[in-house]
Order: sequence, then C-alpha cells, then structure tokens
Amino acid sequence: MLDYTVQTFYPEIWEKHKPDKQTMYIEMYKEVIRRTARLVAEWQCVGWCHGVLNTDNMSIVGLTIDYGPFGFMDKFDPNYICNGSDDSGRYSYKNQPDICKWNCMKLGEAIQGAVPLTETKPHLDIFDEVYSDYMKQKIRKKFGLLNKELETDKDIYDSFLETMQKTGADFTNCFRCLSMLPLPGSPNFQAKLKDVKEYILTQCSTLEELKSMHKPEMEPRQLQAFLAMVQSNPGLVNALGRNFASITRDLEKLEKIKEMEDKTDEDQRKTNEEAWDSWLKKYVERLNIEVEGKTDLIQTNAERVRVMNSNNPRFILRNYIAQNAIKAAEKGDYSEVRRVLKLLENPYNDEVDLGDLALPQQVGNASKSKDDKLSDGGATSSKSKGTGELRSYTGMLYESKPPDWSLDLKVT
Repeated sequence: MLDYTVQTFYPEIWEKHKPDKQTMYIEMYKEVIRRTARLVAEWQCVGWCHGVLNTDNMSIVGLTIDYGPFGFMDKFDPNYICNGSDDSGRYSYKNQPDICKWNCMKLGEAIQGAVPLTETKPHLDIFDEVYSDYMKQKIRKKFGLLNKELETDKDIYDSFLETMQKTGADFTNCFRCLSMLPLPGSPNFQAKLKDVKEYILTQCSTLEELKSMHKPEMEPRQLQAFLAMVQSNPGLVNALGRNFASITRDLEKLEKIKEMEDKTDEDQRKTNEEAWDSWLKKYVERLNIEVEGKTDLIQTNAERVRVMNSNNPRFILRNYIAQNAIKAAEKGDYSEVRRVLKLLENPYNDEVDLGDLALPQQVGNASKSKDDKLSDGGATSSKSKGTGELRSYTGMLYESKPPDWSLDLKVT
C-alpha cells in the first residue's frame, strides 16, 4: 500500500528513494505533514472550518475531502464551531491546527507496521515549523506588509484578531477593507483612514448582536442543574449526552452576558470606536515603516493592493447566502444556486460579471456600495460589469453581514 501511494502520488520521492524503502516512507510522511500544515494555515487565514476533521476525512495529498458541515466565520470568534453537532468544540476554529497535527500523528501510527514510530514521531515537529512560517508569510500579505519583515508583525495580527473579537466584527470584511487604505504619504490618506474606520465600525456588532452571539445553548436553569451534576458525579454528564467542555463554554457565555448587563448601545459604540482607533494607530505606525525609502508610492501601493486583495476574499459562502439558494432551489428555482456558484468561482475579484445571471433588481443604476466609497485606495469598483451592485435575490449585498434571521442557522 505504501509503495503504491508513494509511486502514484509522490513520484519524485519514489524515484529518489526507492532503493531505500524505509527512507522513502519517512520522506513521504514528512511531505504529508508539510502539506497538511500549509492546508490548515490557509483555512485559518480565511476563517474557514472543516467541521469533521476525523482522520479518515483528511487526504494523503494535503487536500480537503469529505465536505460536511463546513462553514466560514462571520463575526470573529476563536471558539467558532461550524458543526452544530460538535458539542465539545473539538473541531472549532482555534483547534483545527492541533487536530490536523494530531491526525498526522495517527497516520504515523497507522503505518508503524512498515515504519517504526520511533522513526516517524520525531518528524511531527515539522508541522509546527511549516505552519508557523506559512502563517507568517500569509499574514504579511493579508496586511500588505511586503517590503520589510519585523518581529512585531505578529502583534499586528494578534491585536487585529483581539479587536475583532472584542467588537464582534466581521472577519472577512474587516480584512478585505484594509486594502482601501493607501500608504501613508498618499494625498488622500487621512480621508481614507477615516472612511476605513467608519466602514469597520459598520461591521462591528451591536450590543444585542453580542448578547445573541454569547447566548448559551442551554437554558440557564438547566445549565446550573448540569453543573451541579458535574460537581457531584462527572460521569453523569456523558451519560446524558453532554460533556464538560460544552457546559464550560456555556458558563463562559453566561459570564460574558452578565458583563454586558449594565451596558448601553452608546457604551458599546464607544468601546468599538476606541478599540479600532487604537488598532488603526498601530497599523499606521507599521505602514510608516513600510514606506521608508520608497519614492513611487502609487506603484508601491498598487502592488500592495493587488497582493492584499489576492489574499483577502471579498466573497465567501456565508450560511445566509447558502440558505437563500437552498430555499429557492426547494421551490424549483436554481437560478440563485447558479449565481452563487458563479460568484464563488472568483471570490477575490472585484470585477465579477454575472452576465445573463443578473437579476432585474441588479440592472441599472444601483446606489453606491461601500466599496465605491473606498475604491480610491487602488482597488477596482465593487460593481459587476453592467449589472450594478451584486445583490442576492433578497436584495442584500452578497458580502453583507448576516441578517438577523440567519444568526440561528445551524449546520449539522
């Protein structure tokens, strides 16, 4: 089986190492680890979750297989679970890298009849090295930090995630809009900085949305009953179909809601504004270092925008978009399915031509979209060719934050 696998899927390793099969198997194993680390890094960078990362759902060549309850994050939440039946959060967003590494370890155990564990297990450290290096390079591209590499760049990323989490901000849209900010020294820099901030604030959560985000799965009274059982007899929880991780997560959500009890909408807006003022100041300071020694800001910024928009998607398959297409298809209308498919064939592209798939409400002079306001940073217009704004058949923009009705959608 190993010989077939190496010869078929890793011919370069086969040709180089076939006289020494032990080495050949180890080299294949190392390459699987590298590919898996790069794959999950790509997932993390676009907020995508697989949902069921069992060992049999991972490919020997580092591709994603066995799609099930996968999903993209809307609001940034490191504990995001896309699979409604994953009570423990085993396959949550933040857990994906560790799970993928664990699965690589299980592959080593599966082939130990041919290669001893003592020969494969030491190579698991490759995962951490490749994942870290790959994430570092992807992050720099997402923020447009292309000319200088600093140790503090990771802090830009970490603090960005923290600010999104604190403000309940949309992961995809906040990353995408950063390319609308030109480099410091550009004639319209201050105006664009203000526009970007105003747009990001529209992508933050209201107080009610944050409360909804932290709503426990269980009723508080039921939660307290389960907690009492955990304390007296932990084994009862599993017998009743719940585990300690899910109860702990719900308790943490309750604490978050309690913290928000005395807050007002105005308090939350102030919190959001202060948080983003702080982060944008840090980002601008980093961009000032980026332009040191640069004389042609127009060309430098154009390349920066190109790279950023190639690494921060404009469109993702949000649950509400999928649900709209499903509802139409259940009535025998597959036009929305075709539109969404066409849209997602080029998720990074501002110039999307839906052509004959355009809806009547898409044709003509649509009102300005948020990207029209910010497009002077170097990106192209958000309008598709000749079709105005890219709206779904419900009239919403395809890149809109999820509507209230979709917040309780579950995929299992």
